[in-house]
Amino acid sequence: MLTSFPTHAATVIAKFKALADPFRFEVVELLQQQEMCVCDLCDRMGIAQSKLSFHLKTLRAAGLITARQEGRWVYYSLNPAAFTELEDYLVALRQQGPGRSARVCSPTGD
Repeated sequence: MLTSFPTHAATVIAKFKALADPFRFEVVELLQQQEMCVCDLCDRMGIAQSKLSFHLKTLRAAGLITARQEGRWVYYSLNPAAFTELEDYLVALRQQGPGRSARVCSPTGD
């Protein structure tokens, strides 16, 4: 359960979970190119607005994208700070190396 993790770990996990879905990953790829409104995203992805709205909500909850309203349109863009957080996490993992070897397990389970 996520509540047992420190806050930082829970936010990193939420970001990776949000990116794990192919539709959400595609949204991120499209928003990497430019800010877009829902109608443009629907057209480019070929999915219904209701389905896209669910994925946008998940990406926003994870902090990966931001939204701004202009008139009746909502425009979405990437949140660069969120991706920097993921990058920093992965760099720290790479710098730590493989870690210590596992202890030798006894055949009796002791």
